[in-house]
Amino acid sequence: LIPLQYPVLSDYYKFILVTIMILVSLTELIRLYLGYVGNLLEKVPELAGFWLLTLLPQLPIILFLLFNEGLKIHSLERAVHIIFAAFLSFQVLAAFFTLRRMVNTLATRFRLTEFHCLEEQRPVPG
Repeated sequence: LIPLQYPVLSDYYKFILVTIMILVSLTELIRLYLGYVGNLLEKVPELAGFWLLTLLPQLPIILFLLFNEGLKIHSLERAVHIIFAAFLSFQVLAAFFTLRRMVNTLATRFRLTEFHCLEEQRPVPG
């Protein structure tokens, strides 16, 4: 729907719209890669990067596109933005709880490994 609304917009909204589309496209590629690697390989930094990229640039940009009336949003575009915002909100919550559980699991695994190493170093009585 960008070709329909682009000629009607003012110059600064044209610049904002093009910038947002480029930013969303690049962020989405990086965000999906980090989520894929963080989830499958159980890497906390990658999953935290996915969560931060979802929370900070993606969600505010979609909310800006959804609620800014200066962009002359069509009804179909509003519906797509509402669905995308709902999915992003769900991803923020799911990633937060997944991160918390993953960190607790990895910390427990690390402590158990330390405990077994200490047990092996302890001299055996008798």
